[in-house]
Amino acid sequence: MNNPQLDRNGQLKHLLSIEGLPRAILNQILDTAESFTGVSEREVKKVPLLRGKTVCNIFFENSTRTRTTFELAAKRLSADVVSLNVGTSSQSKGETILDTVDNLIAMHADMFVIRHAQSGAAHFIAQHVPADIHVINAGDGRHSHPTQGLLDVFTIRRYKPDMHNLRVAIVGDVLHSRVARSEIHALTTLGVPEVRVIAPKTLLPTDVEKLGVQVYHDMRAGLKDVDVVMMLRLQNERMSGALLPSSQEYFKCYGLTQDKLALARPDAIVMHPGPMNRGVEIDSAVADGNQSVILPQVTYGIAVRMAVMSILAGNTEAA
Repeated sequence: MNNPQLDRNGQLKHLLSIEGLPRAILNQILDTAESFTGVSEREVKKVPLLRGKTVCNIFFENSTRTRTTFELAAKRLSADVVSLNVGTSSQSKGETILDTVDNLIAMHADMFVIRHAQSGAAHFIAQHVPADIHVINAGDGRHSHPTQGLLDVFTIRRYKPDMHNLRVAIVGDVLHSRVARSEIHALTTLGVPEVRVIAPKTLLPTDVEKLGVQVYHDMRAGLKDVDVVMMLRLQNERMSGALLPSSQEYFKCYGLTQDKLALARPDAIVMHPGPMNRGVEIDSAVADGNQSVILPQVTYGIAVRMAVMSILAGNTEAA
């Protein structure tokens, strides 16, 4: 079956989901991101790879970290950047999503970065744009957040280069997390041998084991001897019904404290895609501790998003 993300030569034309992408494509993105990590440290933080191109960020959901890093990534590639505030745009006046996109195409946009509350929105747009337009999914519903998954595995690879000898634990609200799904697909595709999910039954998808993960409901057992601990945000805005007794009880059972982290390997790293709820998912002493790589994740997000944009545009030389 044809992959809508790849062209007839097997090259990336859209980034909609990690699922279904071959390992070679993931490694291409990660290797290209490696070449961009130094750009942010230059006095002039720009390369001319997307000069003359227009990147449109269309965010139907609020986001600070993702939107900002996409903007910085595009600008550091020398693209012209348009960020559409959907709350004050024609969408609020009844215009359809495709009408919005078509109008931007008429203004000669080259690439769309889409964030939407509905799963499949980026796929829908990708089906309706001309062949020379590229679409990047910046998060759609509960489905996928591919660049977050990629920047997370890029961070892991930087600190733990031997991906084939790792235990990774993903802890928390897996049910509502598009990040967790992208993360799991990326890790398993790249050959990480053991991926664990740790959560109460109410915060796990049905048949989550089919994704190739080991399931733990006891956090202490799940953290035993892991190399990477990925904490997830409790997505209260996506929850319906009483899935948890209280945030205090959740922290007691599933919040990451120094005591629980001590069960992991001594050199284990701690990650969080953000934004963090301190005292709910993670203790401040851990979030700010020497095993935390939460801020480097944000930094690497710029390089990874630069890599994706440059590959889609067919130009990946960082120098």
